[in-house]
Amino acid sequence: MIVTDTNLLAHLLLGGSGTVLAREVFLRDPEWAAPFLWRSEFRSVLAQYVRKREVSLTDALSLQRKAESLLLGREYLVRSERVLRLVSESVCSAYDCEFVALAEQLGVPLVTSDRQVLAAFPAVARSPGSYVREEL
Repeated sequence: MIVTDTNLLAHLLLGGSGTVLAREVFLRDPEWAAPFLWRSEFRSVLAQYVRKREVSLTDALSLQRKAESLLLGREYLVRSERVLRLVSESVCSAYDCEFVALAEQLGVPLVTSDRQVLAAFPAVARSPGSYVREEL
């Protein structure tokens, strides 16, 4: 199992420059988890695509259902105290620290392309490329 951030999930489902690596991560470990926050962030990504007319509303709804299905049973609440402690130790947003806190809580890597998160939390955060290349 891994914790995914919203961008990795978006690359997997929406395409783009990170899609190939996102698929490789998924093939290596298809059991993805995320804090409940991912839903709002993913809806925000979909809203941008709909507003730019890059995705129809029907397709956006389908993508949301697909994402929810992918994470079904692996969405978690994280402790506010831990999130705020992580914020105080870094320059990362509280949103980003929710993903870090969950990875710590579950004892699994957070796979992300976010440079700030990767720099601030090297013990838990892995880039998609480094995760794919890691030994099992």
